[in-house]
Amino acid sequence: MTTTHTPCILACAVILALSNQHAYAQQNTNNEQSATTDKNVERIIVSGTPAGMGVRKIDASYAVTNIDAEQIIKLSPKSTADLFKAVPGVWVESSGGESGANVFVRGFPGGGDAPFLTLSLEGSPIYPAPTLSFLENSSLFRVDETIETMEALRGGPNPVVSNGQPGLTTNFRLKRGSEDTQGLFKYTTSDYGLQRVDSMISGEITDDLYFMVGGYVKSSPGIRDAGFTSEKGNQLTINITKMLDNGEMSFYTRQTDDHGAWYLPTPLNIDGIDAGYTQLGTLNRQATIYTGPDNDAHQIDLGNGRGWKGHVSGASVKLEFDNGWAFSDRFNMTKGDANTFGLVPAGSATTLGEVADNGLTASGAATGQVYNSNTAVQQLGRWVVLKEIDSFTNDLAFSKQFDDLSLALGYYTANTSAKDWWSLGNIAYHVLEAGGEMLNDIACNADTQGCGFNYNINATGDARTNAFYTTAQYKLTSALTLDGGLRHENHDLQYSVDEGLDGTIDKTVQYDESKTSWTTGLNYSINDDMGVFARINRGYKMPYFDDFRDNYGAYQGGEKLIKEVTQAEFGYKLITQSTDFFATFFTNEVKGDTFVSRPGVPAEILTNEAYGVELDYNYNHASGLSVNLNSTIQETEITKSPDNKGNQSQRQPKWQMRVTPSYDFELDGMYATLYGTLSAVDDRFGNNENTVTLDGYEKLDLGFILEPMEGIKLQVAIDNVTDEQGITEGDPRNADAPNGRYIMPRTTRFSVSYEF
Repeated sequence: MTTTHTPCILACAVILALSNQHAYAQQNTNNEQSATTDKNVERIIVSGTPAGMGVRKIDASYAVTNIDAEQIIKLSPKSTADLFKAVPGVWVESSGGESGANVFVRGFPGGGDAPFLTLSLEGSPIYPAPTLSFLENSSLFRVDETIETMEALRGGPNPVVSNGQPGLTTNFRLKRGSEDTQGLFKYTTSDYGLQRVDSMISGEITDDLYFMVGGYVKSSPGIRDAGFTSEKGNQLTINITKMLDNGEMSFYTRQTDDHGAWYLPTPLNIDGIDAGYTQLGTLNRQATIYTGPDNDAHQIDLGNGRGWKGHVSGASVKLEFDNGWAFSDRFNMTKGDANTFGLVPAGSATTLGEVADNGLTASGAATGQVYNSNTAVQQLGRWVVLKEIDSFTNDLAFSKQFDDLSLALGYYTANTSAKDWWSLGNIAYHVLEAGGEMLNDIACNADTQGCGFNYNINATGDARTNAFYTTAQYKLTSALTLDGGLRHENHDLQYSVDEGLDGTIDKTVQYDESKTSWTTGLNYSINDDMGVFARINRGYKMPYFDDFRDNYGAYQGGEKLIKEVTQAEFGYKLITQSTDFFATFFTNEVKGDTFVSRPGVPAEILTNEAYGVELDYNYNHASGLSVNLNSTIQETEITKSPDNKGNQSQRQPKWQMRVTPSYDFELDGMYATLYGTLSAVDDRFGNNENTVTLDGYEKLDLGFILEPMEGIKLQVAIDNVTDEQGITEGDPRNADAPNGRYIMPRTTRFSVSYEF
């Protein structure tokens, strides 16, 4: 595939497929199964609606991607963020492990983490701040067999409802109990030593009261073998539903304790360093670091990696009353620790002879082994981030349905807190091999200040958000609907930082700002299964704690640090018995974006613009054949910058696509499914200066499911069949260093499950 021709070929293929499929659907309408029609046309989505009241997908004036439990099984995501790759308009760098992904939205700027992503559970944001340093929303969430479906909404009415996220909102919905008792038990292993057990059971407690309980336990040395059990985790989810005469109530809680190794960029010019390499190992996981003016010693275990230990709990109520009135309220509480331990590369690799005290040899700090002058070495920082978070959100709304007019009035509130203790830097030379040990006989290695920068903080912050919003929808004709919304949000924040761990508060913030967001859209139904929509909106991303620490000088100089996002969309949708297709043309502008390569470095303040098209196509035929295709083609530009005006936005590919065919068939009386996914991505720039190019790549995944007897299911999933050595990112802390992070190497997983 070439950068020049692939988007054109892709567009032609989609148009031909749709033309043939639309003709086929017209000829075979009476022969298709009506159940498929009901599933597609009557699908209810809650994303983008006041307090999650819901709307038929075919009637929505915006595009939402739905991924159900069956699709999740076939996608076999290695992390929550990995699942987002199936959403058009989203670029995901999930090669860092279970936690700590980078998630970017169609043309929105970003240098890391996921600044324009909100992850919701049952319609409530699990943590109101989309991104803090070393924490993005997907790190707090684990996908397991308790998930019924995921919705993903880009833009649309998002800036007005819920937490006002102008970018991407992904909403996970839990499985629910019913009158029938259902359950699942699943064992999974792999060629990298994974041991995992999932289970789920649901049913009726008493009349109109239902339950669902499920979870998992797992362990492995990691996809990139650390030589010890670097991944451990368990989770328990409970969901209780009560059906009422005029509505329903639900209560849920998720208790999670899951962590894994943090995979970081590696040298790209050293033999033997490939996608299976990790710096972490038995010889270097334990270390001593020094902090504060008195050089206080701390014994750390870098094997703790990145993870989440805490709970996400909440409840909701939906009620319908006479005369078209309805009421909805939902809340969420999140509390726990999201810590980070890792070996972070600092600059390029070199040889031991260049840095050893005697210019010839040095001994290993753990083994005492003597290494010669040709031994490859690299500086690695022993980074520690301890982060305690706590949040509470509530979103309530009243709505009234008139003849052709529906109105809603809502109130959203959120309390967000974070306590941080960091020790970044602590740099020392290590042998450049998997799990390579630190070295003696190098002067700076013996120095308590290490071989480079150190940045230590103790910080605490609290933020309160109060937002009133209103939405309205009016049917101008039987086919044309106009909608609009307004949101007025107040953001109050208090924050203080001790930089240097000397007991002195160096930075304080008392912040109180308000903004008004808006959206308006049109939806036109061409017929019962086809329509077009148009929308424009303006929203804001309010700053949180690290935004002030990174940009303290700009804040003191009067900058509000608010990102203003303006978007426009025009879309076409087709939902038939066998087809679900959305094509959305988009343009957006983001003002006030900031980028900081690492703490202490001055921030860039930018304006970014983008335009393009995203395609979301699903085809399901009664013969057992199904195909999913999602793709994004875009142009991005930095339109305001001190040094980089006219450049492309960093880490945003001009095009990407993902095709997932699947075929269900019978094999000697047994049900079977063969499926695969082909992903392709264009070149990207690794920095705003556009001096570092990250090559595009293609990736192939394959899977096979066999049901040898009723209730028993066997699955084999091979990820990255060709063991492609694609690069997801360079070195974000030093863009010019020849370091990069590979996509995950080829792995094979096998599972056996029993369902009843």
